[in-house]
Amino acid sequence: MAGTLGVVADEVVDVRRLQVIDSHTGGEPTRIVIDGGPNLGAGTLAERRDVLREEHDWLRSAVVNEPRGSDAFVGGLLCAPTDATCDVGIIYFNNTGYLNMCVHGTIGLAVTLDWLGREGKDGLTRIETPVGVVTSKRLVDGRVTVANVPSYRSLKDLRLQVDGFGEVVADVAWGGNWFLLVQGHTLEVSYANIPTLTRFCQAARDSLEREGIRGSDGGEIDHVEVFASAEGIEADSRNFVLCPGGAYDRSPCGTGTSAKLACLHESGLLPEGQVWRQASILGSLFEGKVVRDEQGQLIPQITGSAFVNGESTFLLNPNDPFCDGITPKTVC
Repeated sequence: MAGTLGVVADEVVDVRRLQVIDSHTGGEPTRIVIDGGPNLGAGTLAERRDVLREEHDWLRSAVVNEPRGSDAFVGGLLCAPTDATCDVGIIYFNNTGYLNMCVHGTIGLAVTLDWLGREGKDGLTRIETPVGVVTSKRLVDGRVTVANVPSYRSLKDLRLQVDGFGEVVADVAWGGNWFLLVQGHTLEVSYANIPTLTRFCQAARDSLEREGIRGSDGGEIDHVEVFASAEGIEADSRNFVLCPGGAYDRSPCGTGTSAKLACLHESGLLPEGQVWRQASILGSLFEGKVVRDEQGQLIPQITGSAFVNGESTFLLNPNDPFCDGITPKTVC
């Protein structure tokens, strides 16, 4: 519905309209654009993501940045898939850029598609993403299981010097995004300690950049995840995850949990099919396990709950100086 004319203060303006549906997964918000997005052509999802980034980045900032959104939001643009076996396509983004994959967002997408009556047969939906095909299965109790992209560890027991915190021991793994997974540390992983955890994760990213440490495909390690025991919660661990853009994940982070499961399995600590219960910094839970596909690749299966909590039509008035969100370009 882009390009709808409206009247503002006796002036006819070309007001763009975006229809979105909001949900949250374990406390982490997801906002799916279901109508009004730009034409990105007929390329692959990765190619269309590049078109969105280079030619239509206004959509990202208008949807997830203030004044309509916040740093915590992950947005998704619903697309027609290029893979004929898929039901839908999705491109994910956040306050500063574009994500390869987002499991909490895919759990939110699943309940959004159910709300719209657009999910796959019997609640099983095949979803094309820029980094491969994933599936979501809506369960009878309202939960959703996402079968993620193949995940693996690329570096084990990396010793990293983090300014202000000393040396820590961590792994680097892929779970749909690149993660530094920090297990050897002295930090308190609790909600009350979020400011210190945030400073640590930002310093760890700086250290990775300074040392030139990247994922095995050359990709930036843009997520940092800190693990500790889950005191007082029926879970195997509690985590804190700092996302690109500086916001922490309110959920246990599905791609981060996928990366963690890959590390555990490759260390012989998590047999195929055994459930791992991952708590977030808020105490919300994901259940995860790994299975091997026909090619022998490790596929994490993440189960969590999401709830639709809003439907909106956004009005993008070109006379509004923050029409496309608050960005460095719009701040004087």
